[in-house]
This record gives sequence, C-alpha cells and structure tokens, in this order.
Amino acid sequence: MNDIAQLRKSYERAELSESASQADPLAQFGQWFDEARRGEVAEPNAMTLATVGSDLRPSTRIVLIKGFDARGIVWYTNYDSRKGQELAGNPFAALQFHWVELERVVRIEGRVQKVDDAESDAYYASRPLDSRIGAWASPQSQVIRDRAVLVSAAAQYGARFLLKPPRPPHWGGFRLVPDRWEFWQGRKSRLHDRLRYRLDGGTWVRERLAP
Repeated sequence: MNDIAQLRKSYERAELSESASQADPLAQFGQWFDEARRGEVAEPNAMTLATVGSDLRPSTRIVLIKGFDARGIVWYTNYDSRKGQELAGNPFAALQFHWVELERVVRIEGRVQKVDDAESDAYYASRPLDSRIGAWASPQSQVIRDRAVLVSAAAQYGARFLLKPPRPPHWGGFRLVPDRWEFWQGRKSRLHDRLRYRLDGGTWVRERLAP
C-alpha cells in the first residue's frame, strides 16, 4: 500500500492558456483530438461514458467515439444494454477522454439522444462483417451461461444473414449534445490548467478552474 501511495508523476509537457485556446470548445476539442492522433496515443478515440440509473447509482464504461461535429459526440451501442436502458430513463451523461501520453483530459457533459435511423444504418453498414453479426449475437449486459452461447449465436446469425445482415432494431447510435466542456492540461507542482466552457444563453463562456 505504501508503494502505491508514493506513485506520482510531474506533468511538464505543455500548458493551456486562455490566449492560446479556442473560443469554441468544439474547435478546441478538434485540435486536441488531432494532436492525440498524431501523438501516437494508444486509442485516442476511447472515452469513458458515465450514466446514472433509476436507482441513482452511477456506472461507467469505455466506448469509442465515432464522430463529432456541431451537433455533438456520437457513439454506437446496443440500446438494450445497461447504458442504453439508463439513458432511456435519464438522458443526461458525461464523457471523458484521458490522453495519458499528452497529459491531457477532456470532460464533456450534456443531454443524450438517439441518432436517426439513416445515420445508424450508414455506420452499421461500414462495420466489418463479424462486428455486424456480433451486434445480433450478443444480448449485451445480460447474464449468459458461458462463451459458447455467444459463439453459437454468432454462427446461427451468420448462417441466417450470410454477407448482408441488416442493422438490429436494438442497435444504433447515441449523440451527446454538450452544454459543458472541460479541458485539463497537467502542469508541474499539481498546478494544472483547467479551462471550462459552459453554455449560457446560447453563448460559450470560458472560465479557468482551480486545479
């Protein structure tokens, strides 16, 4: 336990100032995301999704961003999964990117909505065949007896649909529409840079937070 308590790192790679940051948080995110891709971050598209169930217990999981623009941040999943059910009951969620190699974190909060069918269809059709079959085969978040259940279901759906499985009705995209962003840049002596953007009357207000 003492060894764990002594684990620490001095963050000294970069800084985040008001003068050097974008006035629009989406533009700032786009800049940082491009830098994460160029910086050989292991999985720059991996983000933590936090939702809250009807029992008020929060839960997190890793999902992959599949698109972002002025409308919001998009990912795809099984609508019947735990996260899908929690979002159906409480459409507010939070996302977090942790780009360790760049000593950066981005936090995004907002309301979540389903993307339209055409958008989900287009992305589903672009996936590898085994991933499309997997969307049918996995009853995500449900208890199953063993892995053989998944293998058997994948074989059955593969034989049923061959090379053209349609998108399952229980599978599609979600879009988080941000009303709050935070950009965190690690700094020396734990005096980190934190810039928060919050939506106020349709205008983004940028504020510095104490670390």
